[in-house]
Amino acid sequence: MEILGATPTRNLALELARVTEAAAMMAGRFMGRGDKEGADQAAVNAMRLILGTVDMNGVIVIGEGEKDKAPMLFNGEVVGNGSKPDVDVAVDPIDGTRPLAFGRSNSLAMVAIAPRGTMFDPGPFVYMNKIAVGPEAKGKINIEKSITENLNAIAKAKGKAVEDLTTIILDRPRHEAMVAEIRKAGARIRQIPDGDVAAALMTARSDSGVDVLFGVGGTPEGVITACALRAMGGEIQGKLYARDDGELRRGREAGYDFDKVLTMNDLVSSEDVFFATTGITDGELLQGVRYYGDHITTDTLVVRGLTGTVRQITATHTTHKLENLTSVHY
Repeated sequence: MEILGATPTRNLALELARVTEAAAMMAGRFMGRGDKEGADQAAVNAMRLILGTVDMNGVIVIGEGEKDKAPMLFNGEVVGNGSKPDVDVAVDPIDGTRPLAFGRSNSLAMVAIAPRGTMFDPGPFVYMNKIAVGPEAKGKINIEKSITENLNAIAKAKGKAVEDLTTIILDRPRHEAMVAEIRKAGARIRQIPDGDVAAALMTARSDSGVDVLFGVGGTPEGVITACALRAMGGEIQGKLYARDDGELRRGREAGYDFDKVLTMNDLVSSEDVFFATTGITDGELLQGVRYYGDHITTDTLVVRGLTGTVRQITATHTTHKLENLTSVHY
């Protein structure tokens, strides 16, 4: 990748912060208004506008879907201003459209980039079983082992008893057996309605109180999470999850292996990754957008894989100057 060199390279993640800030500021206007489609379109429009100014030749690997269903930020769309480097791009203009629509917590705008050809392309197979941990338990997890075995390994790595661990898992009927095993093992459980990217990143934040993420969530979100956890020192493993026999058959016919463990290297095979996410609604990871008439504030997490640098940026945006510059009404 051409951004590598003997001297420190420009941090593209800081440019990506502008992308997620713009998406969050536009989407945040829809908080609690019950309009998921309107919020998503606003975030997509803002994200695409700013992506077009970033110095990169990007191809969207993880996007809003296929071209015929997503007119912008679709899989395969070229973004950036066309200059080097050549990169894969993963976007999620709103991770948590339902929480945003109903005024709930943990809605985020996020984007990640990595060298061209290094991101896993899940195609149409959108679910995967996941386990994610922070730096202390990196290298100690194995998704093919039982939840109890993983909890014991994580507890040992962190110098805790299993009873001291806090797990986090999406509140879904498909997780009933997992929840039962966690309870039997004695660990604590936080069941969340949405947002397993934020939940996975919380495992890498020592102040979050979360030790491990379990459960089936989105495959695209798993790829984005892998980009972030590479820089934050954590780890994620996954296995593609078929919702029925028909999907399993189609996946195997297309060459996807539902028995294969997808390691961090499978999900994104380069350390040279960049990731940014901005809070849309308030959450434990980031504060949501605040509107003050003449200015807007945002809270953004920015990470860079090569250096392992993690920044949290609180920004104040002067509304009329933004609108004069972009002709966008924030």
